[in-house]
Amino acid sequence: MTELTDLQTYEFRRSLEEVRKLSGRGTELISLYIPPSKQISDVSNYLRSEYSQSSNIKSASTRKNVQAAISSILSRLKNFKQPPENGLVFFVGHRSIGADQTDMVQFVLEPPEQVPTFIYRCDSKFFTETIEGMLETKETYGLIVIDRSEATIGYLHGKRIESVKNMQSRVPSKHGRGGQSARRFERAIEIAAHEYYKKVAGVANESFLSRKDLVGVLVGGPGPTKEFFVKSEYLHYELQKKIIDTFDVGYTDEYGLKELVEKARESLKDIDLMREKDLMQKLFEEIRKPDGGLSIYGEEQVKNALMIGAVDTLILSEDLRRVKLKLTCPSCGAKKEALAKDSTDDVKCDKCSAIMKVDEADDLVGELHKIAGQNNTKVEFVSGESEEGGLLLKAFGGIAGILRFRVS
Repeated sequence: MTELTDLQTYEFRRSLEEVRKLSGRGTELISLYIPPSKQISDVSNYLRSEYSQSSNIKSASTRKNVQAAISSILSRLKNFKQPPENGLVFFVGHRSIGADQTDMVQFVLEPPEQVPTFIYRCDSKFFTETIEGMLETKETYGLIVIDRSEATIGYLHGKRIESVKNMQSRVPSKHGRGGQSARRFERAIEIAAHEYYKKVAGVANESFLSRKDLVGVLVGGPGPTKEFFVKSEYLHYELQKKIIDTFDVGYTDEYGLKELVEKARESLKDIDLMREKDLMQKLFEEIRKPDGGLSIYGEEQVKNALMIGAVDTLILSEDLRRVKLKLTCPSCGAKKEALAKDSTDDVKCDKCSAIMKVDEADDLVGELHKIAGQNNTKVEFVSGESEEGGLLLKAFGGIAGILRFRVS
C-alpha cells in the first residue's frame, strides 16, 4: 500500500469535502471505485455496457448527462495501464447550479488506503462512505491520571484529547489516632483504596481493550499513587504490556489529561501533535523577539519570501481553503477571476447574475507547495484540531514560516 505525501493527503481531504457538498438533478452523479486488482480493460467494458443501458433513461437531459459522465471517465481511463497501488476513485457528473442548469464536475482521486471493492453507483449525490474513514488517525493512546482522591480516564486520538470518565475515590484520609483503632482504620483505608483502584482499572479496561487502534497507555498523577497503581498491575495484562511510562502531573481532572500529554512529549515526540506543538512553539519564539526574529506570516509576505528562497520551513494549516478561480458566464460570455474556498463554490456573473462556470482553479496551498519545492523549503502541515493549529488559522491566516535569513 502506497502512503500519500502530506500534499496529496491535503488535496484528497479537500477534494472529499467538495464532493460531499455536491448534488445533481435526478441520478446524474457517478461514483466509481476501482480496486488495485481490477483490470482497466474490465472497467472500460463495464462502463461501455452502462453507457448502452443508459440509452433507456426516459429524461433526455438526464440521459445526456449520464452518458457524458461515462464518456469522460472512459477518456480518463485511457491514461492508466493499470490502477495505482491503492486503486482509483472517480466522482464525475453534472451538479445542479440552479435555474434548471447543470455544470460538469470531475474528481479523480488516489485514496490513502486500498479501495476494497469495485463499485459503480449513479445517484443524485456522490457515494463517499467507502473512503470517509481513510483519513482518520489510526493511532490511539489511553490516558490515566490518578491519585488517592480522584482519577480521570481519557484518550489521545490523533491530535484530540477526549475525556471518558472522572471518578472521585471517597477513600478516607489518614488520621493521627494510635493503637489498635489506628491499625483497623488503616486497614479500612487500604481496602477502600484497593476497591477504588479496581474501579478505575475496570473503567480503563472497558474503555481501552475494545480499541484495536490503541498503541500505548500513559499514566500520570501528582504523587506515588500512579507508580503503585502500575506496579500492582490493576489493569488487564494486555494493557499492562502497553504502558509506556508514568509521568508527574499536578492535576487528576480533565486538565490533568492535557498536562499528561504535554509531559509525555519525549515519549510521544513522533506523534503529529507533538511535532506540531514544537514547530509552532519555535515560530512563536521568533515572533516574540523584538524585531520579529526569523518569523514570517501572511499570504503575500510568505509568498514573496518563498520566491527568493528565504524560507527554511513553510507552515500551512490543513484547514486552509483558498482557490483562485478563472470563470466564464454560460449566458453572456463574461469572464472574471475570483477567490473562493473551493472550486465548487457558486460565483454569480456581475453582468447577468447567472452562475459562472469554472475554467481553471488554482489552489493556494498547491501553489505555495510548488514554490517551496523549487527552493528546497521544508513544508509542514499543521492540523486545526490542536490549539496551536487553531491559532495558526485564526491569527495568521493559516500561512506562516521560519526564515533562513531576515527579509525586508
